Amino acid sequence: MNLVRTAMLLAVMTALFMAVGYAVGGRGGMMLALVFAAGMNVFSWWNSDKMVLRMHRAVEVDEANAPEYFQIVRALSDRAGLPMPRAYIIENPQPNAFATGRNPENAAVAVTTGLLNRLTPEEVAGVVAHELAHIRNRDTLTMTVTATLAGAISMLGNFAFFFGGSSDRDRPFGMFGTLFALLVAPIAALIVQTAISRTREYSADRLGAEIVGNPLWLASALRKIAAASKGVVNESAERFPASAHMFIINPLAGFRLDGLFATHPPVDIRIAELEAMAAEGGSPPLESSAEEPLDTVQDEAPANPGPWGRNAAPRRGPWS
Repeated sequence: MNLVRTAMLLAVMTALFMAVGYAVGGRGGMMLALVFAAGMNVFSWWNSDKMVLRMHRAVEVDEANAPEYFQIVRALSDRAGLPMPRAYIIENPQPNAFATGRNPENAAVAVTTGLLNRLTPEEVAGVVAHELAHIRNRDTLTMTVTATLAGAISMLGNFAFFFGGSSDRDRPFGMFGTLFALLVAPIAALIVQTAISRTREYSADRLGAEIVGNPLWLASALRKIAAASKGVVNESAERFPASAHMFIINPLAGFRLDGLFATHPPVDIRIAELEAMAAEGGSPPLESSAEEPLDTVQDEAPANPGPWGRNAAPRRGPWS
């Protein structure tokens, strides 16, 4: 159902983009808009991982300098039937995470130091599984295309205002077409973009719970991240707000909107759905993996519960 809804919303976004092109420059403008969008999509798709990782100053890590986090990513990617993505850590006190990359073979998972410091290994595993679900669903490609189209629609609106043709032949709908391209279309594009983002988050929550084997781990992580992120400013996300939809929870301090303009579904609803999933008998087995759900860690939490803590007690599970 979510896949069908995403496809329909992408079709609406494409139609909206072509409509703006037609309003700005007639049939020629519509075709030019289509070619322009295709070029931007290819460029963004190919370079999206490099750009967003650079924006947030993510540092690649390996088993030597972040052993437990790296092992979580490796174990869960194996369980999900995915190639091992590159693992990154962002020096940022706000607990958050995102995935990027043009395809599963060129994917990356990034988490903040705030997330690793605040969450237990089980909760970190839940978050990583959610991000791997985005990679498996190719949501990084979907959202890159969506964000590119939304940005291009806004650019066309500005072009119509400053450089629009002076005759009705150049602008079939005259001033009404310019106003549509400048005001209505960008708002409509934003609504569609955020609707797609919310849809993909629900799908990633469900598949992530299947990957990690316990929906409550992700539910607990979402609860902690939502509570901890409210009072912490994510400076890199504030500088590049267009990347906000990529994070597991909206990282922007001043833009936590609900309804049509929300980039993420309400956290309470996401948690409730995961808890309902657990109550129904946990998560169904993955088609690509015959493994049992991941083992829980020891009953008593170590003094340093961070997933790379040197003083942590021995644990069972993929990070041991």
